[in-house]
Amino acid sequence: MDHTEKIKAEILAVGCSMLDKGLIAGTWGNISARIPGTQFIAVTPSGRGYRELTIDDVVVVDEMGTVIEGGLKPSSELPLHIEIYQARFDVQAIVHTHSVFASACAVAHKGIPPIIEDLVQLVGGGVDVAAYALPGTERLAKNVVAALSIKNAVLMANHGVVGCGQSLTEAMMACELVEKAAQILIYANQLGGAQVLSDEDVEVMHKFYVEYYRQRQQGRKI
Repeated sequence: MDHTEKIKAEILAVGCSMLDKGLIAGTWGNISARIPGTQFIAVTPSGRGYRELTIDDVVVVDEMGTVIEGGLKPSSELPLHIEIYQARFDVQAIVHTHSVFASACAVAHKGIPPIIEDLVQLVGGGVDVAAYALPGTERLAKNVVAALSIKNAVLMANHGVVGCGQSLTEAMMACELVEKAAQILIYANQLGGAQVLSDEDVEVMHKFYVEYYRQRQQGRKI
């Protein structure tokens, strides 16, 4: 299996996992990843059920969004994916979900502060909210990139979550951790309010993740 087929297969697995974990409903959400050794990006097609997708259904586009391979229309959120990849050369994969608790925060236009260790380790701090714009628009893409900054997750106002990573596994985990943290935040606020981790502790924990834990997950020697 070559790099393109491998990435496409991983995208299919992530799509089914999003459904299994309740992070999306129906055909909503989208997934993409850079194809190693190329300047191309594999992305889910628009409006297709994840369980019915085949490897051939996953669309390949160039860095400008032009379709290179595949007979289906790419996700309507392709401009968002392209904008992130152009701004963040470290990002290799993007997962967009509509999970319930994180979306509640997005609807309230309330970011998720750095309240829990696993979130800040992977994401790099709290999760900010990108200003609202219509789905699929260039304005939304630019708003997301601005709010994402150098972190690995962002909330989209009145919409959902975008998780980024150096692999599809990491991008998916970012979305899962955002959902978990959003649920904890909502519950903690019912108990009198969440206590926020210090900037210094956030920096230490994120550095540990980047320099040690990520390499262990990827099977690298440290």
